[in-house]
Amino acid sequence: MFGGISPVQLIIVLVIVVLIFGTKKLTGMGKDIGGAVKGFKQAMNDDEKEDAKKADQALDNKTADAQFAESKENSKEKQDV
Repeated sequence: MFGGISPVQLIIVLVIVVLIFGTKKLTGMGKDIGGAVKGFKQAMNDDEKEDAKKADQALDNKTADAQFAESKENSKEKQDV
């Protein structure tokens, strides 16, 4: 089922781990791992938000550049007339 490990063998290994480390230490390790995963997910979301913000700024800059070029072209046409 689990790569050649039967459920009975898995339970035996888990019992041995609990006996060696104790439930308090395992609980603490679980909380630490959970906190690390939560922090990782939050960092990934922050990066995605930052990337989206940068993309919006780049789009705004391109729009502003295009508007500036258009207004410059219009003023040049008015001078030629």
